[in-house]
Amino acid sequence: MVVNAVGTSTQVQSAADTAASKTAMDYDTFLTLLVAQLKNQDPTEPMDSTEQIAQLATFSQVEQTIQTNKSLEKLLQSSNLSQAGAIIGRTLTSADGSASGVVTEVRVLADGLTAILANGAEVAVGAGVTVR
Repeated sequence: MVVNAVGTSTQVQSAADTAASKTAMDYDTFLTLLVAQLKNQDPTEPMDSTEQIAQLATFSQVEQTIQTNKSLEKLLQSSNLSQAGAIIGRTLTSADGSASGVVTEVRVLADGLTAILANGAEVAVGAGVTVR
């Protein structure tokens, strides 16, 4: 039994890291601009505090959404690995019935699972596939 998750793990991790990196950079940029705005504002017409709080709250929501997406990506990866392990050794038939056989290996890819059958056929695991 072989579960190949190297490709997905790397792709999901790099996508999550890229999003986190962009968030950190954007957050730092936002804070830099906010500080510059506060330093350079007209003392006779200071920035509206309500607007400032709204800006901070909006940016905080975006940052939290990105963190939630990272957690969901990890959860989906874990789910894919569980599914992969569950179909090894079982008989799988493709949705169109053109390929059938015992699953000897499963590749976990960014777009889903691909089952490798004993006869060498590769079948994308998705809607319509039968597992017995």
